[in-house]
Amino acid sequence: MAHETSETTAASSVDAAASSGRRLRWDKVPEVTVYFWIIKVLCTTVGETAADLLNEKAGLGLTGVSVLMGALLAIVLVVQFRTGAYRAGVYWTAVALISVVGTLISDNLTDNMGVPLEISTTVFAIVLAVVFGVWHRREGTLSIHSIDTPGRESFYWLAVLFTFALGTAAGDLVSERMNFGYWLSAVLFALVIAAVALAHFALDLDAVWSFWIAYVLTRPLGASVGDYLSQPNGDGGVGLGAVPTSVLFLGVVLGLVVYLAVTQKDVAQPQRTVRHAA
Repeated sequence: MAHETSETTAASSVDAAASSGRRLRWDKVPEVTVYFWIIKVLCTTVGETAADLLNEKAGLGLTGVSVLMGALLAIVLVVQFRTGAYRAGVYWTAVALISVVGTLISDNLTDNMGVPLEISTTVFAIVLAVVFGVWHRREGTLSIHSIDTPGRESFYWLAVLFTFALGTAAGDLVSERMNFGYWLSAVLFALVIAAVALAHFALDLDAVWSFWIAYVLTRPLGASVGDYLSQPNGDGGVGLGAVPTSVLFLGVVLGLVVYLAVTQKDVAQPQRTVRHAA
């Protein structure tokens, strides 16, 4: 019934736009619902464990795995850009892959190039700030409710990539370099996210900045959970292993994405219309 209602509403919007000589522009990202945050955290966990698994088991080395996953991400992003509106399967596949690639970028800097986590965290934060600055100057907003042009979508995915890289480096810095451990780090990041949510709902913290701060913090939260479950007991984890952890979380992600694809509960209605050129 919800699916039929969504389709009926969308059809009515299209008919109304056609009769008024306007063209609807559909947002290319999902509505921010509880499903969004659950899948986002699970994707970050999958990104952390999958990157470790591929690096250890594929025999390609960190650089080879990075090239492979980067190529797969590029292909999925081409598909994503070619879609006319948000498609749950395509969008969340891109997020899962960008989670892996973001993890690999940070790991390459730390493990292959010997860049200290303090430096990589700072550099990723600066780069992300630059992306946000240029994006806002060009488009006038950082809201994900207006990702309806190729330019805005390009800025969006670039920002998402660096949120994952920043989150990975910051998470490793807290859990490993500062010796907080995986479980305590997960609790710490969860508390900070809760504080951001409280500041938004109770103190009117700007919705756009609340979203992006929480988006960055969900990366180390998911990574800490993934490491806690997958790493051996001697390394601060519970020893579940990378394969079972990846399969478990990926299965939940797939189930939720299929559910959203069928019900369209996270499909945003067009936010604005543009008149056809005369």
